Formats: sequence, structure tokens, C-alpha cells
Amino acid sequence: MIFLKTEEEIEKIRTASKYAMEVLEYLKDFIKDGVKTKDLERLCEEKLRRMKNVKPAFKGYNGYPYALCVSVNEEVVHGMPSDRVLSEGDIVSLDFGAIYDGYYGDVAATYGVGKISEEAERLIKVTEEALYKGIDMAYEGNRLYDISSAIQSHVEKNGFSVVREFVGHGIGRSLHEEPQIPNFGERGTGLRLRKGMVLAIEPMVNMGKSEVSIAEDGWTAYARDRSLSAHFEHTIAITDKGPEILSRL
Repeated sequence: MIFLKTEEEIEKIRTASKYAMEVLEYLKDFIKDGVKTKDLERLCEEKLRRMKNVKPAFKGYNGYPYALCVSVNEEVVHGMPSDRVLSEGDIVSLDFGAIYDGYYGDVAATYGVGKISEEAERLIKVTEEALYKGIDMAYEGNRLYDISSAIQSHVEKNGFSVVREFVGHGIGRSLHEEPQIPNFGERGTGLRLRKGMVLAIEPMVNMGKSEVSIAEDGWTAYARDRSLSAHFEHTIAITDKGPEILSRL
């Protein structure tokens, strides 16, 4: 079932989403050579303790033990903080969700560690651009897969591939609500978009092939061909004036 949100509910989701993005903006300054991914989790928890009435959305979700997902290089999503040490040239995707007053916000972004390769920079740039291409299609009356098609088209014309095993999603009183939002699809198909829908749109893009595998920890998804992967996400609302990015600071 798809839940259409009231203006009051959207305001609460906006607050949660901005808090989530505030955490990412804080953490990105610590993404440096020599830092362990578990250090980012510790910094995340410390930041949360200073934020009034904000809780982490991922910690305890289906048994996930951390507040933050940290995915490095070939890791696509759900990377678990660990003793892995970041090195110059790595790329790091941070995925974080916040709960405020019973409502969720979900964001993700990919950053480089120091100087990265031109191709890694291009992967990050194209993935972020694909996110905004998708958001630009989130108008009332459009179809769900208009979003999906816009993402897929931009990624593939740049020589990369969209991950198909993981998707964007509705969000509100739950972290994951209907509808699911694939990052591939045929334009003009799918359900009709309506005012009041709140969506977490999140392209995950591999430099090589699209297939992924799951690590022994049961959570970390990585590109099967070990190519680099990038991930961006915003929480948005569909309004009568077009898409509104709730997680923009």
C-alpha cells in the first residue's frame, strides 16, 4: 500500500532528512587516508548524541548492528564499519537514515579519499547526475518508471551500469515503504505519480557490470567483477509544484 503524506507529515520527513544529510556533511570531512571505517561509525554516533530527538534508522533494522553503512570501492551498499583502513585513491559511499518524531529520512553520497583517478571522479559525477535526472521526472501525473528510465539512460550512455538487485523506495513512518523504485525501466510505464508521495531515490552505479554478490557478513553487497561502485540518494516529496528535495540542506 502507498501512503500519501500530509503537509504536516512531509514537514517531519523533511526534518529527519535534513538531520540525516547533516550527519553526512559532518562525516565527509573525516574521510581521509589512514582512517578506519569503524572510526566513521564512532564519529556518527558521537554526532547523533549531540542532535536532540534524532535516532539512527539503520541500527537494529533487520538485525543490522550499526548506525552507518560505509561501502568502499567495489562495495555497492550496506558496507559494515570495520577495521578496513581508507587509502588515498579509494572512493567511499556513506548511507545514513535518521528518525525524527516517528518519521524517516534516508540519504547517501560517495566521496573520494584524497586524489582519485579521473575515471573514479567520472563515476561519482555521473551517478550524482543520474540521481537528479531521476528527481527531475518525479512530477505528479508522470509514471514511476519515468524516474527509473531517466537514471538508467544517463548511466548507460556514459558507459556504466545500474545495479538491479537494490532499489529506491517510498519512505515515511517506515524506512522502506511502497513503491519500490528500480534504477532501470521503460519510460511511460509503472504506477501514476501522485501528490503526497515521498520517495527515496538512490541510483547505485557500477563502473563495470551490474551484477553484485553478498559478502560473508551477510550484509555487504559488492560488484561481482570488483569494479568501483558509487551511490547517491535523496529523500523527495511530490508536490503540486513538482519534486521537492527534502534532504537538501
